[in-house]
Amino acid sequence: MLKHVDAVSLVQWHDARLADARLPVLANTRLWRWIESNHRHNRLLWDEEDRARRTDAGSAAIAASKRLIDQHNQLRNDAVEFIDEALLAQLGGIALHAGARLSSETAGAMIDRLSILALKIFHMHAQTRRSEAGAEHVAACTAKLQRLVAQRHDLACCLDRLLAEAAGGLAFFKVYRQFKMYNDPALNPWLYGAAPARQGSGAAP
Repeated sequence: MLKHVDAVSLVQWHDARLADARLPVLANTRLWRWIESNHRHNRLLWDEEDRARRTDAGSAAIAASKRLIDQHNQLRNDAVEFIDEALLAQLGGIALHAGARLSSETAGAMIDRLSILALKIFHMHAQTRRSEAGAEHVAACTAKLQRLVAQRHDLACCLDRLLAEAAGGLAFFKVYRQFKMYNDPALNPWLYGAAPARQGSGAAP
């Protein structure tokens, strides 16, 4: 197993961080600083996604929420790439076996999914305590909660397997860049001024 990270530690820390946002980072390492950043922006993204769906707010407030969603999503994805870089730095001296498998999903992407599952479990658990919502609502949310917990267990096992196989030279992954073009003023035509001129041009998409 790689130094400083395993699925059990991640799951426990994700849950504890949601219960108490003041909780310090588990270890003062580059890897855990990016794990913390990923989880923090996932939490802020979750809250803003809820806020953006209000029906009692004006268009300006909703637009502000949408911009914050975009910012948090970019920072969340940036953190995933930095997590992968930190993990691959630890794996740098490990020789790959012949036939080592390439994992198309990176360890950082799996850690991101564990963070999101922690949020889903946290908020679904809160729904199971809403007695004013009725027994049917509580029962439905309890069943969903059980499924989310099972999904997180499966993902945690897959992450531990990938990390163990990577440490043994039996598997590997790469840093896959997201290249969010809509956030880049040099790549988004609506930001560098080309989009209005393209409208009605008849050019193929």
